[in-house]
Amino acid sequence: MAAHGYSELNPSRRLLMGPGPSDAHPRVLRAMTTPLLGHLDPEFLELMEESKTLLRSAFGTANDLTIPISATGSAGMEAAFVNVVEPGDDVIVCVNGVFGQRMSDIVGRCGANLTRVEADWGATVAAEDVAAALKAVKNPKVVAIVHAETSTGVLQPLGDIAALARDHGALSLVDAVTSLAGAPVDVDATGIDVAYSGTQKCLSCPPGLSPITFSARALEVIQARKTKVQSWYLDMSMIARYWGEERVYHHTAPISMVYAFREALRLVDEEGLEARFERHRLHSAALAAGLEALGLGLGAEAGNRAPMLTLTSIPDGVDDGAVRRRLLSEFNLEIGGGLGVFAGKMWRIGLMGESCRRSSVLTCLDALETCLRDEGQSIGAGAGVSAALGYYADGA
Repeated sequence: MAAHGYSELNPSRRLLMGPGPSDAHPRVLRAMTTPLLGHLDPEFLELMEESKTLLRSAFGTANDLTIPISATGSAGMEAAFVNVVEPGDDVIVCVNGVFGQRMSDIVGRCGANLTRVEADWGATVAAEDVAAALKAVKNPKVVAIVHAETSTGVLQPLGDIAALARDHGALSLVDAVTSLAGAPVDVDATGIDVAYSGTQKCLSCPPGLSPITFSARALEVIQARKTKVQSWYLDMSMIARYWGEERVYHHTAPISMVYAFREALRLVDEEGLEARFERHRLHSAALAAGLEALGLGLGAEAGNRAPMLTLTSIPDGVDDGAVRRRLLSEFNLEIGGGLGVFAGKMWRIGLMGESCRRSSVLTCLDALETCLRDEGQSIGAGAGVSAALGYYADGA
């Protein structure tokens, strides 16, 4: 029986400036429309190898097991923990936002002993607090931390904490979902043992894969497990046999997503990581200047603000939901609302990958000014855009 009343797919063209997904480059979208291959086809296996090589470069690692997991970043988080954590292990999780809390939840589901190192939302976790926790725990197995906390806009320094973990015989495990390809992760130079990410943020690929990397130390831990990994689907000992030389069937890889992922990584490689990091820094700083000119405060502590995600305060008397709905309906612009303790108090504005452009900054500031003035805020005409343009003109 024929279906009736369904229109042809024609989604609105949005400027995606929320916490993810970000806009995808046309080349990435085209890659998704190319003909399918079988997941064990020799041509597809070659594309898998190219993706692994490009991903190692983005992570800054020579780790052999560096692959995209066939699921979103949240599965990457779970895969990272369930493979290196067993029941009864001692795990330290740094918590300064929603995603540190999610890490803690997964540790509990693994049956491990959880120690939380807390910091205020908007602040970084202090290395000395991690050091104290490591001394208090008898046999620490893992120290986990979020690099760019998507709920707060904080960019966490990693070097000292990774070194502390190693000095105490523990693995360092890092959430790089928001930071990868937008700020240096430098897995090998930093001494990170496990790191995972997502495709929809600074890689500017549709959501659907979770890049992940395991060091040789982490692989030794996996190989020495006394119990089976609690997730069959996310068991890296089996997934590695598909992505490695054996090519043993584990699951049917999402062919079109791998195409898109490889193309997104090619774009990163063509731009160069340093140029890409500088682009994110430049436009984030211009956005911050414009927001402050609109009278809006910045959420994360100065000096540790993530360049790809800015939290800004919602003025008293301004309707959070109404402004975001108007931005979407009138300006085709998406920004994010606050999470957790920042719900209704902060907006989250993303400048990630393909969305990280001067035009995005100026469009967002102009649209926000219009909405805020109509909400009764006293703002000089063009204040935000003028401040951003001033920052660009100064060549900062």
